Amino acid sequence: MEQKVNVWSANLTNGLILGLAGVVWALVMWFMNLQFNQAQSWVYMLIQIVLLFFLLKSYRDNYMHGQINYGQSVGAGVVIILYSAVITAAFTYLLYTVIDPNLTEKQLAFVEETMVKKGVPQEAIDAGIGIQRKIMKPEIMAPVSIFSNLFFGTIISLILSIFIKRESNPLLDNTVNQ
Repeated sequence: MEQKVNVWSANLTNGLILGLAGVVWALVMWFMNLQFNQAQSWVYMLIQIVLLFFLLKSYRDNYMHGQINYGQSVGAGVVIILYSAVITAAFTYLLYTVIDPNLTEKQLAFVEETMVKKGVPQEAIDAGIGIQRKIMKPEIMAPVSIFSNLFFGTIISLILSIFIKRESNPLLDNTVNQ
């Protein structure tokens, strides 16, 4: 009798790996003062995609006996991303409240400087900064990051699962039902 695999418990470790990779990346960027560099976010997205691919492949091979359908793969990817998103949201809250309470002001100054370089009128800059000041609070940013990570992670899982799925063919299987 084949046992069903609990996708939540089977992917807890995978979610922790992806989440801790995000925390380590954020810490490295913070230490190097590169957290406002656009290129680093693209690099991390690529790292996240590659890591999620290998975590899904590991789940398929180690828990699903080498066979997984598209829906199971997408579901596992979403579970992994959810665990990761909760970990990174908790870290984001800690980063902005405990580790570097002035990070919000630094980020607002960066946004203002960027808008000035683009030639945005001062009234628009003031309005934009005012709105961002209301939104950029750790207690708002952490839950929003969970939803945004889950949204983009679901899209990535939908795409990666095309390459991860491996379904059995009953006509080619050598197993005999007893």
